[in-house]
Amino acid sequence: MDGNRLRDEIVLNLAHIISSAGSPAVCLATVLVGDDAPSQRYVRNKHVQAAKAGMISRNEVLAADVGQAEVENVVRRLAQDPSVHGILVQSPLPAGYDEEAVLALIPADKDVDGLTLASMGRLVRGVPGLVGCTPLGVMRLLQRYGVATSGKRAVVIGRSMLVGLPLSLLLARKGVDATVTIAHSRTADLLEVCRQADIVIGAVGQAHLITAAHIKPGAAVIDVGISRTEAGIVGDVDFEAVQAVAGAITPMPGGTGPMTIACLLENTLTAARLQGAFPA
Repeated sequence: MDGNRLRDEIVLNLAHIISSAGSPAVCLATVLVGDDAPSQRYVRNKHVQAAKAGMISRNEVLAADVGQAEVENVVRRLAQDPSVHGILVQSPLPAGYDEEAVLALIPADKDVDGLTLASMGRLVRGVPGLVGCTPLGVMRLLQRYGVATSGKRAVVIGRSMLVGLPLSLLLARKGVDATVTIAHSRTADLLEVCRQADIVIGAVGQAHLITAAHIKPGAAVIDVGISRTEAGIVGDVDFEAVQAVAGAITPMPGGTGPMTIACLLENTLTAARLQGAFPA
């Protein structure tokens, strides 16, 4: 399941939708605090893809020692600016910042990362809103590559607010209709739990946790976890071994990572629609 290819398809489709509507301004604003190199790279990639989608992007760059009050002031200004449709605060913030207090300033209709309490509440209640980019990206991969979900067993390994919990809710939603098990570090007999599943999703950040022995022949395997090792970036899935057993599998890198950016842009267009700034 090629995330790079699907990202490009989604970005091209977004560009077509925006162009067909007369190219109204759709604006994504990012807030980057500090000089962390990976964060800088992630933000740069987001703006490159936003331009390809025909969107306007702003990047508020602040020094690592600017202080909590100034970060909150910047986010508050973006929240109040009607020309800004989506706001993303690049995580993690440097040590000493209260990230939750910053996120709380983002209106639900501009929360393109889907991380605020309001966005999570909308997801739980089934109210239209903005869903976390990585969970949404996983759903798009399953849809694009024809992985059946209705009546199927899915195991999500990981229970984070960023991926595991929202993804479990999405998989169990009416219309998707998977039977979902949330597994974690204290799950007894993880291997057997996984072997019963039609869909296995690794989202814990433990290198090569999922082996061929965990996978039922023909199952779909999605790798969300990222670990940095001496051999480079690897995922939760032992790709070389598992691909011989799985019916479908995402690589790492090149699987869910590109989809996170694609769905950030999809969310930005959705946000503009929620705010009445783009035709429904």
